[in-house]
Amino acid sequence: MLDEHQVEDVFRILSRAMPGRTSDAKGPKGQPDAFRSCISCMLSAQSLDRNTAKAARALFALATTPEDMLALVDRDIAAAIKPCGLYNIKTRSIRRFCEALLAEHDGVVPDTREGLMRLPGIGRKCADIVLSFTFGKDVIAVDTHVHRVCNRIGLTDAKTADRTAQQLEERSPEWALADGHFWLIQFGKRVCISRGPRCDTCPVSQLCEAYPAITS
Repeated sequence: MLDEHQVEDVFRILSRAMPGRTSDAKGPKGQPDAFRSCISCMLSAQSLDRNTAKAARALFALATTPEDMLALVDRDIAAAIKPCGLYNIKTRSIRRFCEALLAEHDGVVPDTREGLMRLPGIGRKCADIVLSFTFGKDVIAVDTHVHRVCNRIGLTDAKTADRTAQQLEERSPEWALADGHFWLIQFGKRVCISRGPRCDTCPVSQLCEAYPAITS
């Protein structure tokens, strides 16, 4: 992996090369509150963004609170979220999430990673996305792009997204935590793409652990 000085150099370069958090950056599918943000994250598992958005619109037309969600029968929830796939599994997860949220938090979504991850259906990625977008916490949420980029460059050395997130939290400079997610995901979509990364235009190629192998 890159050493701590190189990690800071990568973030400084990306902070200048990428737009970072923009005024139109929206949280989990642009939802207006923490409850709907959590539900949208759950719906997004193995789903395209457009299908997740369609499922979320249909579901939140029926219910926008945990109480109202539990008043629905399973077949109505499943029918609403069918576009995002795995709708029977996700229906059960939504119901368990709402039950736990009411029983343990009086229906108020907790604003800590530990509290969020204790709720059914909420993993590290979802928790960090909600913390960043809904609660304004300085955390780097790790999706597919961020996981790929970090382990290709050498910011992390992890086989899972959760481990990548843990290493990023340990190794990233504090000043980079607020916008690090945006720099990395933008970099992963524009330059360090999955196949055929654009190393000839990469601003961090001289620091990248994979660069010699890719270009040889």
